[in-house]
Amino acid sequence: MVKYRFVFFLSVLLMFVAVISYAAKDEATLEGEWNFDNGDAADSSGKGLDGNIVGEPEVVDGIVGTALLFDGVDDGVKLPDSAGINTIAQPDFYTDRTIAAYFNCTDVGVTEQKQTIFEEGGRTRGLVINVFDGQVYVAGWNRAEYQWPGAFPSAPVESGVWYHVGLVIREADAAVEAGKFEMWLNGELIASEDGGGLYGHGDDIGIAHVNGNAVFHDDDGAGTNIHYFGGIIDEVVVYNSAFDAADFAEYATAVVSVEPQDKFTTTWASIKAERTRQ
Repeated sequence: MVKYRFVFFLSVLLMFVAVISYAAKDEATLEGEWNFDNGDAADSSGKGLDGNIVGEPEVVDGIVGTALLFDGVDDGVKLPDSAGINTIAQPDFYTDRTIAAYFNCTDVGVTEQKQTIFEEGGRTRGLVINVFDGQVYVAGWNRAEYQWPGAFPSAPVESGVWYHVGLVIREADAAVEAGKFEMWLNGELIASEDGGGLYGHGDDIGIAHVNGNAVFHDDDGAGTNIHYFGGIIDEVVVYNSAFDAADFAEYATAVVSVEPQDKFTTTWASIKAERTRQ
């Protein structure tokens, strides 16, 4: 009897481990990656979602390689619609999503506009990451189908400092449920809030500005070519899988290793090379 109980326990444990593994980052679900290493907005995911740069962002040193410094006035990147991000027909529903990016905001205290790091979707369904009045926010909403009004967790940030921010929809359904929407900052889980899955949406995608409609914590965001970001953005990624703590810790290593600078560059270069080999 003890033997059978042990076998049963082991089977359950293995199934639990399998679920955890399935919930983590899956490279097969990479839908877009913009690292700005060539000073442009080419997509290195292989999906061909090259961005169109508007304004004149400056090419500067980033987390590794180069990044883009946006002026907060009219600089941005416009991304094309994508079957993997917003306009798929079947299945027209996202149960898992991760959006993550490095950013270094010139002035986090700006209150005249929301400084958009990334946005997809529109007023009905969408996701956004932005800085406003000393806080970095992540947001998600699906105001049709099952009426998710939105989640808008935030955390304090400082001007001139590098951060890695991520939002996650994790194993969600077409219903508002507890713990389905997460915010991560520098490898730490900041918030786990009510949320749900995201239905397909046709509105445009933007980096460093709102390309076409969004929703912020105060319900602002209606419009096109608004809410520009001032500062540096690097390594923007979109996955249709949910990163786990180990995935975010890997990215956060670059942020916590900024001193000394040589160590920072070497450490992140090694991590990035290792990711490429996997």
